[in-house]
Amino acid sequence: MQRSYRGVVLISIIFFLMGCAQETSNAKTDQDISAGLIVTESGLGDESFSDSAFQGLEKARDELGITFDYREPFDSDYEKNTRELVSQEHEVIIGLGYNAQTAIDTLAKEFPEQSFVLIDAVSDLDNVTSILFKEDEGSYLIGLLAGMKTKSDTVGFIGGEDIPVVNRFEKGFKAGVKKANPEADVLIEYAGTFDDDHKGASITKQMINQKADYIFPAAGFTGIGVLKEAQKQGIYAFGVDSDQFFVAEEAVVTSMLKNVDVALYGVMQQLKDGEKLDGDTHTLGINENGVGLAPVRLIKLTSEQESMLNKASGTK
Repeated sequence: MQRSYRGVVLISIIFFLMGCAQETSNAKTDQDISAGLIVTESGLGDESFSDSAFQGLEKARDELGITFDYREPFDSDYEKNTRELVSQEHEVIIGLGYNAQTAIDTLAKEFPEQSFVLIDAVSDLDNVTSILFKEDEGSYLIGLLAGMKTKSDTVGFIGGEDIPVVNRFEKGFKAGVKKANPEADVLIEYAGTFDDDHKGASITKQMINQKADYIFPAAGFTGIGVLKEAQKQGIYAFGVDSDQFFVAEEAVVTSMLKNVDVALYGVMQQLKDGEKLDGDTHTLGINENGVGLAPVRLIKLTSEQESMLNKASGTK
């Protein structure tokens, strides 16, 4: 099953999450600041995009005293799930990814006094604040590492769906590889899904057969299959969105951090401080702590390579 890996993760946290959901829906008072979160169709346990968003709200709950509820739209019915959260009268409703936009826009028009946040897509409605990330800046750093360290001069990029946000990951990765190693070949393939770890593994095998020795997936749960297969085959890979080292500790060199957790913590901090959301579009890159790198592990960099990476990432 595609969700077999997530099942292991969810068993350990499901009762806590259910309790969290009940608490947020039942214990709200007039003084509470609360949020409703719509994660992706992959759901929680993806070790990536959805989990990062959830962790940001967990941190806000623990440190700021906010409450939150969430929905996993496994049935792809974003409007139904979003409407349920709207009915709970949260201060803000948060939708992850472009698939959430139609539902967010529909309900934002229907409930003009309700504040919404849309991650990775842009709405022109006044009560929807859009947050984008400069994925190309973060994936450029991954590309530098791949270009520096490849021994076969062949590396790979595996995308989930062929959409603009993933295209930005690809663009930055290719640019970084070529900057570090103009002679390197960059294999590119899209899985057409964010939710199939078996397909991720299959594409990884194909790239390894073409001599790829470093592979970077930007593919959600599909990418979990990439990381595990890379470890199985004895090559290196890179995580995405959150630090995915513990998914495949013998393969994951570093991860491109897309700090959705930081962004959502900031949203809740703003509301806690009594500030309204502005309904504008905000784009977060390296300088805004929107993207970056997890610790580099498993490989050693020369002083020259470290200098190149530090310069690109804005660190000393």
